Amino acid sequence: MVPSIRRSHSSGHVGLVRVKQERISTSLLGSATLVLFFLRDVMETFSKLETVEAMLSRIDDPTGQGSVVFTQVYREQARASAASADALKKVGIEQHPLAGVAISVKDLFDVKGAQTLAGSRVLKDAQPAAHDAAVIARLRQCGASIIGKTNMTEFAFSGLGINPHYGTPVSVWDRPARRIPGGSSSGAAVSVAEGMAWAAIGTDTGGSCRIPAALNGIVGMKPTASTVPQDGVLPLSVSYDSIGPLASTVADCARVYSVISASAAALVERECSTLRLGVIRNYVMEGLDDSVAYAYEGALRKLAAAGAVLHELTLPVLADIPEILNGGGLVAAEAFQWHRELLSSQEREYDPRVSVRIQRGMSISAADYISLLGLRERMIQRWAAQIAAFDAVLMPTVPTVAPTLEALEDDGEYGRANLLMLRNPTIVNVLDGCAVSLPCHERGAAPVGLSIVGDRQRDWQVLSIAHAIEQVLSA
Repeated sequence: MVPSIRRSHSSGHVGLVRVKQERISTSLLGSATLVLFFLRDVMETFSKLETVEAMLSRIDDPTGQGSVVFTQVYREQARASAASADALKKVGIEQHPLAGVAISVKDLFDVKGAQTLAGSRVLKDAQPAAHDAAVIARLRQCGASIIGKTNMTEFAFSGLGINPHYGTPVSVWDRPARRIPGGSSSGAAVSVAEGMAWAAIGTDTGGSCRIPAALNGIVGMKPTASTVPQDGVLPLSVSYDSIGPLASTVADCARVYSVISASAAALVERECSTLRLGVIRNYVMEGLDDSVAYAYEGALRKLAAAGAVLHELTLPVLADIPEILNGGGLVAAEAFQWHRELLSSQEREYDPRVSVRIQRGMSISAADYISLLGLRERMIQRWAAQIAAFDAVLMPTVPTVAPTLEALEDDGEYGRANLLMLRNPTIVNVLDGCAVSLPCHERGAAPVGLSIVGDRQRDWQVLSIAHAIEQVLSA
C-alpha cells in the first residue's frame, strides 16, 4: 500500500473532546491520526475560546501526558487571547489568521514574567524574564494564544527527548511501549500530535524540530537560521541554532513561519510533475531500519508516479560531515563557552548524559574552533554547488523509528541511538540549509519522516515543494 497520511488542524470543543477522550486515548496508534482528524473538524465549527478550552482539557486530563508535555501552562492568557479574537470576529473586524490560535513554545524562550528553565534544574532559581523573546512578541502581535511552555531535553543537547528532571513525554505511536518522543523539542511535538496546541515553536540545532516531528507523525521545519530572530532564546550553539514551527500540515507551519520570520512571502502552488528532486543515496541511507526504508521508498515511488523527476545523488560534501562533528565540533565548543561557569558550580544538577557532551568542548582550542568555522564555510559553498541543479533534495529524516525508553537505559545504547537520530538532520544545520520533515508512512504504521531540503534562504521554495509533496502522499 502506498503511504497515505494527512495531518490537519488540531483542536475542538471541550465537551466533544471529553466525549471522545476515552476512545482516543485507548487507541494503540498513537492517537495522532485520530486526534488530528477529529480536532480539525471541531476547530472549523467552534469558537477560538471553545477550542482553547478543549486543548486545556486535554492538557489537564489525568490519563494523558499534559503534566510531562508542559512545564508551564498559561491558561488565563490563552483564554483572554482567544476570547478577544472571538469578540473582534463577532463585530466583523478582520484579524490575522493566527488570532486566538493556541501555540505552545519550547522552554528555551523567554516569556515575560516566567522563568526559562530549558529543561534543567540548574536554572530553577533564575529570575523571571523581563521581556518576551522576539518570536513570542511577534506571535502576540498577531493575536496568537500562547498556551504554555513545553518540556524538552535539558539545554536542548540530545536528539532523543529524554528528561530525567521533569519526566519524558512518550511518542504518540504505540504509547504502551513507551517510545521516545524525539528531541530536543519533545513536548513541542507531542503537544501538537495530541491536540494540546494547534502549533508549536521549537529550536533546531541538529534536528530538534524535525526529529520529534518525524517520530510523532507531524510536520517540522528547520528554517535558514538567520531568517528568525533568536533574541530572548537560550542558546546551545550560535553557529547551528535555528527556530522553527511544528504543526499538523505544511500550510500550518508556513503560517507560523511567516509570523516568526516577519516574511511577506507565501506558499506557491507547485505541481509535482514540475519538480526536479535529488535523492541522496550516500551517508544518509546507512543503518535504515525496515520500517523507514519501506515508507521512504514507497514515498519516492509515489512521487515518481505523480511525475516528479527524481535523480539519485552521491554528494561528496557529505564525506566531510564526520570531520566537522569530530569531538563535538562547533556545538560542543559553543555550548561549553555558555555553560562553563554553571558547570564549575552546579555540575551535579545536570543530567550527566548532557554535561558529558558539553564538556567535550573544553578540549577544543581557539585555533581548532577557527579552523572548524573555515571548514564549515567551504562545505556550505560546495553543498550549494552540488545541489544547485535541483529544486530540492530528499532524504529520510531519521534512520529508525522511535526506540523504547527501556532500550535506552544503558548509556552505551543511549549514545549510539542519539548519534543515529541526529546524523541525517544535522547535515542541514552544518550546511546552513533549510528543511521540512513530512510524515510519509502508511496510516497506522510507525511514524516515518521524509525530509525536503534546500540551500540557505530557500525557505519558501522548500515549503512550497513540501506542500506539493504532502498533497501527493496524502492522496
